[in-house]
Amino acid sequence: MVVSHKCSFCGGDIPPATGMMHVRNDGTILWFCSNKCRKYMLKYHKDAKKLKWTTSYSRVR
Repeated sequence: MVVSHKCSFCGGDIPPATGMMHVRNDGTILWFCSNKCRKYMLKYHKDAKKLKWTTSYSRVR
């Protein structure tokens, strides 16, 4: 059974056998479709609602 995930930052679909999984110390699992999404969320602490290339931007605006 194939399980697909959504990116925790941009909201895009992640095809099976791709993407990255990050587990926080509290046990929260974050899925990322690309290194760009991972860096923007974890390293730069950006808000996805303020970036035009994310799906949450279009929902807010």
